[in-house]
Amino acid sequence: MYCQNHDDVGCGTCMAIDHRLCKDIFYLPEFLQINTCNTATREIQQKLDLVAKALTEHQEKFKRERERLLQSKTATLKNIKNFRKEINDRLDELEKNTVSDIEDKCKAFINETEESIRILETSKSSVKSARDKLASTGDNKLQNFVNIKKGKNIAGNAAKSVKASQLQTPFKDIDFTADHRLASLLEEINVFGKLEQMKVMRSENVGTVNICKNESLLQVKGSTQCSVKVRSDNRVCKIISACTLVDGTIILSNQYNKKLKRLDSSTYTVIDYCHLPGEPWQVCSINKQQAAVSLQAKREVQFISLSSKMALTNKMKTGFECRGLSYADGNLYISDYCLSVYTYSLSGEKLKQFSKDQSGQKLFSDIRSLAVSEDGSNIYVADRNNGLIILDNNGTVVGRFNGSQLEGAKGCYLTGRGSLLVCGCDSDNVLQFRLNGNLIGEVVKFDDIFASYQAICCNQQMSKMIIGTDRNEIEVYDLI
Repeated sequence: MYCQNHDDVGCGTCMAIDHRLCKDIFYLPEFLQINTCNTATREIQQKLDLVAKALTEHQEKFKRERERLLQSKTATLKNIKNFRKEINDRLDELEKNTVSDIEDKCKAFINETEESIRILETSKSSVKSARDKLASTGDNKLQNFVNIKKGKNIAGNAAKSVKASQLQTPFKDIDFTADHRLASLLEEINVFGKLEQMKVMRSENVGTVNICKNESLLQVKGSTQCSVKVRSDNRVCKIISACTLVDGTIILSNQYNKKLKRLDSSTYTVIDYCHLPGEPWQVCSINKQQAAVSLQAKREVQFISLSSKMALTNKMKTGFECRGLSYADGNLYISDYCLSVYTYSLSGEKLKQFSKDQSGQKLFSDIRSLAVSEDGSNIYVADRNNGLIILDNNGTVVGRFNGSQLEGAKGCYLTGRGSLLVCGCDSDNVLQFRLNGNLIGEVVKFDDIFASYQAICCNQQMSKMIIGTDRNEIEVYDLI
């Protein structure tokens, strides 16, 4: 049977079921007697060939995708293993530090105890000698008188030794109380980290998709203030820059007190700090062993070792006042006060310098901070007078924002999720931008208009936003 309405063939049963409402149904031999077939066999064959080719191509595509996914799985599992090793190494380091502390304290207590034993032993020996002399004097009144007087002095000194030793009691002991924050954290989490399913950009689609699914406006639900002042600070703590280290801790650039301060990632209290030879500006992470900070007046970049205690290592002289500083793709990106952004190798070789736009106009006026994409393709410059300026790695301006919503651009921070945060000192806010410079919206409006807000970064989980002030404290915002 043939259904002319649907241009389909089938047996009588199929027609009765699937085409019962169709009017133009014919017995196929009769239909062919009065109609000729208009569709050539060659044309149908070509369609079938094209469809077969498309099916094969898509099948191969999904096979390649399966292989890529398996490779991705292998790489991800390797990363988990490496992360576990880092945790083990850190735990070994914590154990070593704890054991070392115990050894040092125990050694001090033992030395103190042994000194008391030595003093008492000396007194005991003197008392025994005095008693023996008294017992052996006999009838010699002169010698007996001398021994009695000496014995009296020895007994007095020995009594003082006993009294002094009594004042040292109760005896010291060493006990260990575990830091329950670690155990609490382990109880709270079920996995090592967040597993995200990401869309892979195909080469044929690159440039057509520029909005990340995580680019929606960040929301804050509250904030806390944490003091970052330490006993040796002589001046107010003006936090001018902040960055997140590989281990999750936060490092702050304390300008007036010439220090870098390292914060615990959960309590945001100062756990370590180091003195600098000059006032610092922007600080950035290079890897898990090293960070760097720009020293404007010293005209240099100072490198910092990130062991259990931060320590100054080598430095890089630039010949200009260093302000903005960022690290990406093996290079350092450094800005001067108001003229240029430079690219340097870690060995100190100047690679590039960007000062003017395509029309020959000056790009910058008052550079406050830099942020650079992980592959070094885009450079984000926060300029207090000119707002946000985005350059590619050839110095071409690819984006700008200098609207009234952003006044006095200072700190900038790439979230790693397809957006950029910029702190407006004069507009008293934090704005969120897409990577092309388009404004997403205002994340937070600060209440204290008299405070200076400049430093900005987020924790690794993007659940906290840290803002530095000039009031001896930082503000930690909870992000939704």
